[in-house]
Amino acid sequence: MDKSLFGKAASSSFSISMDAASPLPAERGNNMPLPHSTPQPIPQPLPRSRESRTAQQATPGIPSYLQETYWWAYVHPNAVRFFERQWLVNLILWGNFIRLRDAALAEMKPQLSGNSLQVACVYGDFTQRIVADLPQEGQLDVVDIAPEQLKNLTRKLGDKPDNVALHLQDSSSLQFADNSYDTVLLFFLLHEQPEEVRAATVKEAFRVCKPGGKVIFVDYHLPVKSNPFRYLMRPVLQWLEPFAMALWEKEIRHWFPAEHQPVLISKETYFGGLYQKVVCEL
Repeated sequence: MDKSLFGKAASSSFSISMDAASPLPAERGNNMPLPHSTPQPIPQPLPRSRESRTAQQATPGIPSYLQETYWWAYVHPNAVRFFERQWLVNLILWGNFIRLRDAALAEMKPQLSGNSLQVACVYGDFTQRIVADLPQEGQLDVVDIAPEQLKNLTRKLGDKPDNVALHLQDSSSLQFADNSYDTVLLFFLLHEQPEEVRAATVKEAFRVCKPGGKVIFVDYHLPVKSNPFRYLMRPVLQWLEPFAMALWEKEIRHWFPAEHQPVLISKETYFGGLYQKVVCEL
């Protein structure tokens, strides 16, 4: 548990590639350091079967759940104009955006010389911070299913380095080969997905991550009983983010695929347990 709402985190152990077309935790102190990954060739979209090659003949459309539930936040062009404000992103996370962003970046940094995948765009300066730390030999791929989000990220990145690529893809059906990435990041994505899509997204994240790599989740979590946000946030999430309560009811490991079990799972909670970071080492 967190010692306080604002104290130290608690721990327990635009060049968009049209690829579809053309919360057992381990103590942090007990984690074994991962060997530094040797940079590998840049991952390329690679159909895994005849069926997936066929699927690549059409650009992926925006899923109905996203259009119906989150049109106001991600799909409509006005959403970007409204939400793309650093102070607003921080306010939505009750002043915790920078803290959570930096916690995720700290997990990514040791392997940025390899291949990194960010699953879904993020409002604020998250991706820009990754790019700022990305060495020349590293590769960052960012996927999103919403064209408006990719357009927005293209604008934010400006003169994008050659080792950063944006892809129009569905997180539940990635068009990358198995074992392509040293690090896979999902930052506040799972709570926005219905059960079956969430399970498929987690499975895909594990599939494309290399043995010895990391899959990093940052998302909502059930707050401790003494945290007033446990009672404040419940109606807010139920109203605006109807899929989010699943992360209050289940640990993220609930969605881990049987065929891809991590070697080590690390979990930290923040802000009285309202947020969590789960790191899976494969």
